[in-house]
Amino acid sequence: MLFYAFVVAGIVVVHLYLWKRLVADTIRPGWRRRAGTAVMVILGVTVAVTLFGVRNGYVQWLGPPGYLWVAVMFYLMVTLAVLEVPRWVIARRRRASPRTRGEAEAPASATDRAGVERRLVLARGAAIFAGLTATGITTYGVRTAAGPPRLDRFQMPMKKLPRTMDGYRLAVVSDIHIGPRTGVEHARRITRMINSMDADVVCVVGDLVDGTVPQLGRFVEPLAGLRSRRGTYFVTGNHEYYSGVEEWIGEVTELGMRPLLNERVEIDGLYLAGVNDYDAAEHGGEPADYARALGDRDTTRPTILMAHQPVAAEDAAPYRVDLQISGHTHGGQMVPFNLLVRLAQPVVSGFGTVDGVPVYVTNGAGSWGPPVRVGAPPQVTLIELRTA
Repeated sequence: MLFYAFVVAGIVVVHLYLWKRLVADTIRPGWRRRAGTAVMVILGVTVAVTLFGVRNGYVQWLGPPGYLWVAVMFYLMVTLAVLEVPRWVIARRRRASPRTRGEAEAPASATDRAGVERRLVLARGAAIFAGLTATGITTYGVRTAAGPPRLDRFQMPMKKLPRTMDGYRLAVVSDIHIGPRTGVEHARRITRMINSMDADVVCVVGDLVDGTVPQLGRFVEPLAGLRSRRGTYFVTGNHEYYSGVEEWIGEVTELGMRPLLNERVEIDGLYLAGVNDYDAAEHGGEPADYARALGDRDTTRPTILMAHQPVAAEDAAPYRVDLQISGHTHGGQMVPFNLLVRLAQPVVSGFGTVDGVPVYVTNGAGSWGPPVRVGAPPQVTLIELRTA
């Protein structure tokens, strides 16, 4: 309940600020300002209904327009916040500069009116600039999110890797987020891309879907065509627990994937382990069990851990994992939101080290919430293991 209250308070504060800068500062009192105020109230309610209603399976029709406004709202906030600096500088200089002879001789009312007009012109200019900037960035982000995932190649040296496995290839995909609006083509496009990699193993690192099996079963069917030499493996992400995790585990098994539910398998000369999502227990699922997945093994062999959230590396560190592959962050999805994601996740995109554990985080092949990606394009990753 406290979380919902915090989110509502945030929505109110943001829209009050936008109302001040876009309505109160730019429109004189009258029916136009009242209309602008009504629009801002409606937009604020739309955000609340979208975030709470769509997440819980209600008012699905409100999702696309509601989430688009979330993106525009975000970039309006960012742009207007940046403009606060020159606004403050101009206001300070005006207060500090002496009045000209003409201003000194003019009646006070005339001087006040001139000041009001200047502030009105500056406020309208800032509002127009912010609106055009936010709309332009959001439009670019929609096109990027709707486009095909980009291929990211990464080479990972491993001291324990047998020389016979030098060049071993892992196709890594996460956060596909197949939903009612993605259709079947989203899965087809990803399947074609992964099959073109000629991978030894395919790793699907959670957040496959945004909906139940009856809703989305036909949309995920193309994933049955994923090809690799040693199979496709799957771990749960947080969104599986919103959508009926047991049913989805059965569904991905029928598609030919092997779920790794706090367990590991031996493939050629390495271990591939998987743990349940870091927050599984909060949603009624079995929690991640690192001891079961990683304990009592031959530590002379390299071990790769599939864990949806990068923060899982903090719990995996005592087990001397050679590489953790994760998703969840979407690379931040909308810059500069990646700076906030870093507060919760130790690695947001690409390669990093967490408590001695090498971690690679893929941006994900889909999007959640706003269908917008800025500075973090959708991605499928090919990891090549190299003998150090």
